[in-house]
Amino acid sequence: MIHCYCGDGKGKTTAAMGLALRYCGSGGRVLIVQFLKGSESCEIYPLQKLDNIQVLRLSRDMGFTFSMDKDTLAACRAEHDEMLAQACKFAFSGSPGMLILDEVTYPYNMGLLDRTSLEKLITSIPPDVELVLTGRDPAPLFLDNADYISQINNLKHPFDKSIPPRRGVEF
Repeated sequence: MIHCYCGDGKGKTTAAMGLALRYCGSGGRVLIVQFLKGSESCEIYPLQKLDNIQVLRLSRDMGFTFSMDKDTLAACRAEHDEMLAQACKFAFSGSPGMLILDEVTYPYNMGLLDRTSLEKLITSIPPDVELVLTGRDPAPLFLDNADYISQINNLKHPFDKSIPPRRGVEF
């Protein structure tokens, strides 16, 4: 089945990581692909210690897309395409598993990955692969194909009071 965690609230990635732990705890294997993420994020450390979980992310922090120059955008796109190719290989390997594409809505909407490959993955995901998609503003492709849609809305956040992100809570 396909899960979509979307909305402007905190918790989309957190929900997906919780599902990864649950799936791993049942003996399943999990591939987590984090798009647009290359900076420190504390959920990665314990997940990487688990034998059934593999995490792919950018080789470095490339910053926010609005601050990337042309070369950085191209490098980001190239890494995203490579990670997506690995995700497709995992999904179509013939073995059951869970594939999490974290923050995938942004690069899809911005053309920072091979849209055709992602569309094929979403529309032809094998029935023994659980697919989890996260991010804001999901395109109709995500919503039309999802079996679960959880919208997480921001009602209140410390950022509104100029409180910076806290290690272990926001990252």
